[in-house]
Amino acid sequence: MTATNAATTDACITEYVAQFSHTTRFEDIPPDVLRLAKKTILDCVGLALAGAQSDGSVIVRRHLEEMGCASGTATVFGTAMRAPPRFAALANGNAMHADDFDDTYHPSRIHPSAAVVAALFADAERSELTGRDILTAYNVGVEVSCKVSQAIDGQHYQRGYHSTGTCGTFGAAAAVCNLRRLPVSSIVAALGIAGSSASGLRENFGTMVKPLHAGRAAENGYVAASLAALGFTASPTVLEGVRGFFMAAGGGYDAQIINGRLGEPWTFAAPGIGIKPFPSGALTHPAMWKLKELVIEHDIRPEQVRRLGIRTNRLLPENLTYHSPVTGLGGKFSMEFCLASILVLRKAGLAEFTDATVNRADIRAAIAKVAYTSYTDEEAATHAYTRLTSFIEIELTDGRKISARADTAKGDPANPMSEDDVAGKFRECAAFAQWPAARGEKIIEAVLNLENVAKVSELTALLRSA
Repeated sequence: MTATNAATTDACITEYVAQFSHTTRFEDIPPDVLRLAKKTILDCVGLALAGAQSDGSVIVRRHLEEMGCASGTATVFGTAMRAPPRFAALANGNAMHADDFDDTYHPSRIHPSAAVVAALFADAERSELTGRDILTAYNVGVEVSCKVSQAIDGQHYQRGYHSTGTCGTFGAAAAVCNLRRLPVSSIVAALGIAGSSASGLRENFGTMVKPLHAGRAAENGYVAASLAALGFTASPTVLEGVRGFFMAAGGGYDAQIINGRLGEPWTFAAPGIGIKPFPSGALTHPAMWKLKELVIEHDIRPEQVRRLGIRTNRLLPENLTYHSPVTGLGGKFSMEFCLASILVLRKAGLAEFTDATVNRADIRAAIAKVAYTSYTDEEAATHAYTRLTSFIEIELTDGRKISARADTAKGDPANPMSEDDVAGKFRECAAFAQWPAARGEKIIEAVLNLENVAKVSELTALLRSA
């Protein structure tokens, strides 16, 4: 990526983002993009129901109660709680990312939707806005998050920043600004406020803090838009300025990725956004998906396996740091545990990523059989591997070897989930949360027809327990 110093570029990126956020309307978004957006929003609200059960989400709600913030206009999904919008955004964003089961934009490794959806529903419920309003603002927010995260130099991620928390703040702010039809000058200010609120460190992967990144991005984006609407001021060049976000957090940026490119094409259309098949780091998914196919095809039992070899890009272990995890959260960032769960249980869903499962004797034995290595950059370049290309080699006790290559998993834009697939995933999340099945079907119908929802509060009422 070419680093661009703000002093030498003619483009005012911040103002351009603000113009896009101000002018985009429902009619500007292609029908195929709207369909993909509804599918991903359905994914998000299902994840909120399941994620509300996590220990971290329970603690967040307890914190809101202790602050006296357990009453307000906005629904905390999956619960009976209503809170002030900024705190509902915090709780819902945290819940949507709690299980690491939310969508992923692979070029920049951001989870773009949680912060945007959480901020939008909190504000729309307060203002009694429509499903069309939500769909428009959601697409604006995701587009901003994805292209900001891709434009910043790759050093942003390598330095330890988590794009979901940092760049997601800009997307949440842009989305709320679009929802409120704020003028360009106010949106510029909102982006400026968001830039000084953007945060999130990868050192906290595998802990309760990682989901909090999405919650804080939702809250901070909401607050940025709210302050700007009241006249709060900020730098007009927070993205491209010499001391702005791109330079301070990444050391540079590529203006060509974002300048004139918002909605041209829409990120949902190309290169696309993935919906996860497993509640773990997306880097594990191609290997998990392929191993599941092999285990079922060859009816492989754990005791038959002498060694389970896995080779990936050398960068993947920088995120998958838990080689012998002891918690369910750590297991989400452990290639070894993810493969062990597939080998032993033939599944790795919400119920498997628990402390108890990670520490089962048969799972520990399977983890010990996993040999995780990496191929070289030269090999990857020579053979045009993708960043997620994974190689599996299963050595059986009878001397046989079964090998396979995986470049993608189900849910990747190259192998997308259908509406029925995502509806099935929603039902899995709702069942995990013990949500009434009949109410769940109403949620599916409402979200997949979101453009026809007259009041967002009609949908959020279905997401609130009695």
